Amino acid sequence: MSGAPSRGTGAAPSGAAARPGPGEGTGGGAVGLALVRDAEVLGSEPFFHEFIAGMERVLVPRGMPVLLQVVATVEQAAERMRSWAALGRVAGVILIDLLPGDERIGLVRSLGLPAVVIGDPETAAGLPAVWTQDDVAMRDVVGELVAAGHHRLGHVRGPAEMAHTIIRRETFVAAAREHGARTTCFDGDYSETAGREAVERLVRLRAAERPTALVFDNDVMALGALHAAQRHGIGVPRDVALVAWDDSALCQLAAPPLSAVSHDVQELGELVADVMLETLAAGPEPGVARVETAAPVRLVVRGGL
Repeated sequence: MSGAPSRGTGAAPSGAAARPGPGEGTGGGAVGLALVRDAEVLGSEPFFHEFIAGMERVLVPRGMPVLLQVVATVEQAAERMRSWAALGRVAGVILIDLLPGDERIGLVRSLGLPAVVIGDPETAAGLPAVWTQDDVAMRDVVGELVAAGHHRLGHVRGPAEMAHTIIRRETFVAAAREHGARTTCFDGDYSETAGREAVERLVRLRAAERPTALVFDNDVMALGALHAAQRHGIGVPRDVALVAWDDSALCQLAAPPLSAVSHDVQELGELVADVMLETLAAGPEPGVARVETAAPVRLVVRGGL
């Protein structure tokens, strides 16, 4: 995803509303994020460090710290939110990496806990949301790869149960079909190991079936693939093009640098914080839920495709 998220699309009126002053209309307290992630994967993934930094830039000056809790399961995330609500620890929560029909949507409603979803409006089910247009991004990436001469494409997805992963995979397959390109799909979990395993599977394919370009759902998996490709003597991008999702410093400093779907993650965090402040200021009956649409991403090409 590229560029800064736009602040005037979706259900909200054009233009960002003024941010409330410290404590104004918010009721104070922290903003909670119960994140379902393997701790080892989180430690190597730059996305959330940048995202939280963006949120804090908006919230901390208003006396609202970000309360992060890393948990292993959706059930544990739900239990953490119940605890926060019971103890009055948070003014609101951020919901991210949701599943289709996610139980956390109904939970925050039953708890009366203000929430902002990072995800598509359908998954948000009427809650305020910030949508990063993953479908638009994937369609653009497939188009760019086909235009560069690739007709055998691979996709290494993140956790299969997440709603945005499903959207990316379905869009990848549909867009490739529209362009007459063949697809090979790989499972992943955002870890470097998953990227390495995708390349190990790739080298076992017959040359005529082997993808000449791989799209990854994050940067850590792309780096794992790069390291595995180098061990096998596979040139990047000469023999296979690697495209990461989220253009972090990991992509920029890799040798060779990796092409990536680029967006400003810290500004995404700022936008989510803005929507949270407006949600809190609106009170318990906000009317039509705000949906902010982030600006379309751009594909940053390094070393060619």
